[in-house]
Amino acid sequence: MEELQRAYSRLCKESGAEPQEAVLQRLHGLLRGRLDLATQSLTLDTCRALGKLLQKEALLTELVLSDCMLSDEGATLLLQGLCVNTVVRFLDLKGNNLCAAGAEALGKLLRQNKSIQSLTLEWNSLGPWEDAFATFCGALAANSTLRQLDLRNNQISHKGAEELALALRSNASLQQLDLRWNHIGLLGGRALANCLPSNRTLWRLELAGNSIPSDVLRAVEQAMDRNQDRQASVRESQARAHILSKEVQHLREEKSKQFLDLMETIDRQRQEMAKSSTLQMAEAALALSEQKARDLGERLATAEQEQRSLAQRQAKEHRLELQEAADRESKLLRDLSAAQEKNLRLRNQVDELERKVKSQQEQLFLSRQELTTTSAELKMRAAQAEERLELEKTRSRQNLEDAEHLRFKEVEHMTRHLEESEKAMQDRVQRLEAVRLSLEEELSQVKAAALSERGRAEEELLKAKSQVRLEEQQRLAHVEEKLRLLAQARDEAQSACLQQKQMVADAQARASQLGLQVEGLRRRLEELQQELSNKDQEKAAEVTRVRLELQEQNGRLQAELTAQEALKEKAAALERQLKVIASDHREALLDRESENASLREKLRLKEAEIARIREEEAQRASFLQNAVLAYVQGSPLRTLSPPK
Repeated sequence: MEELQRAYSRLCKESGAEPQEAVLQRLHGLLRGRLDLATQSLTLDTCRALGKLLQKEALLTELVLSDCMLSDEGATLLLQGLCVNTVVRFLDLKGNNLCAAGAEALGKLLRQNKSIQSLTLEWNSLGPWEDAFATFCGALAANSTLRQLDLRNNQISHKGAEELALALRSNASLQQLDLRWNHIGLLGGRALANCLPSNRTLWRLELAGNSIPSDVLRAVEQAMDRNQDRQASVRESQARAHILSKEVQHLREEKSKQFLDLMETIDRQRQEMAKSSTLQMAEAALALSEQKARDLGERLATAEQEQRSLAQRQAKEHRLELQEAADRESKLLRDLSAAQEKNLRLRNQVDELERKVKSQQEQLFLSRQELTTTSAELKMRAAQAEERLELEKTRSRQNLEDAEHLRFKEVEHMTRHLEESEKAMQDRVQRLEAVRLSLEEELSQVKAAALSERGRAEEELLKAKSQVRLEEQQRLAHVEEKLRLLAQARDEAQSACLQQKQMVADAQARASQLGLQVEGLRRRLEELQQELSNKDQEKAAEVTRVRLELQEQNGRLQAELTAQEALKEKAAALERQLKVIASDHREALLDRESENASLREKLRLKEAEIARIREEEAQRASFLQNAVLAYVQGSPLRTLSPPK
């Protein structure tokens, strides 16, 4: 581990930077090839040095760089070093806010690296950059070593999910993919579900928290179950093949041993034959050895035959297993198609019921018109029968007809008003459905905290829909009951009309009875009008009750919308806090760098000042030496000293 520390320090010094103490400590405490640099703020120079170190290092198998606040350039330098690495198996880049440049660097890593089997990219921002994420998905399609990929909380939209689906169609090595807490939605979920029949290696796909309908999730689970069964059968066949290969190897070893023993016996027999003097014993021994050789050859042939039969049996079992898996898959596809056909039949039945309801409404309208026409005919016949009666009776009958006509107009107006109100209610339900869809799209952007509330809102909306449908069914049943009553009333009116025809024949004799019957008919009409008014009041009460319920549901939805907006504001506040913390961290780093630069400048000035002081002292020393020499040369003692 000291070699790693020295190599890291040397690379930092070559780039003109100081090594980070935290990185040196982690390199010193390296255990089992795992380098954990989580929550360490790595500078650009450190990333460059680590990238160069990873190009040649053969001891590291796991590299953890989660929550290191890596910049795009630093992440690119690290991943460039990993492109040529051949020993790292596990790479963790969680919580580094990787964007477009990071996605492109990861794509280059997946295309060039042939050793990484697990890649964790949770809590990054790869999804919003569509072109860069498409590059990453293309590299994933060409990769053949990655087994596990974690893409949770990466803001992946339905377009990113479609790119991932294209990659999964071509990828033949990925086994586990985690896409929880993204923005995939219905379209992305369908794209992923459609690509799974082409992929036979992926057996675990997590899609929670993506606003994907339950039927799509069930289809994905079924595809994962099929892949798991297929993987289990492949593993079982591989284990059987391994056992068979071991048995074949064991048989070969035994055969080789038997052959060597045979050769040794033949050699011994030959030596004995050379030593023996009798030819018959040698021939007998040779015949015996040949017989043993034939026996061993027969045994070898039987062993090879058994091996071939075992291999054929294994191949046949494998083909049967593949056929069973294909049958299961075709059965599941048939079940799925049958379910879809059943759904279509149910939809057709619903449409047919709606058409029946419309036809019944039309029949109701026609029956009302027939009722009005029959009543008019009845009035005309009564008027013809009562022509000989007094003028006051005719006037009262005319007034009665006018009032009755007005009442029928009011009834028709009320029915039209009810139909318009029903249409308005349906439009309002559709608008509420559109509002629900928009709320679902907005809710898909909120994280785990808002999903449960959205689920409750959807359940309440479904309950409201079911309640509205039940009320519509009850209303239809009520209308059918009204139709039945009106038909009964029409039959009674027809019977009364027949009675009046009979009474017209002897009008003079039975004028008084006709007047009584007319009064009875008037009372009957009044009763029918009273029933119609009561039913109109009941319909009005039902409409008001439905309006109140819709208003209450709208209020609940508004409250949920305000709660979601509050959650969005909280999320935005948290993001702003993260940005402020990141900016403060960067400012602190810049301040430290400026302090280091100022300290270096001060050190340089001090060194210059020290050099200047040394020069001044040297000049003073030279001046003093010259002065001493001049003094010595000018003194009288110099004349007494002998010449040199």
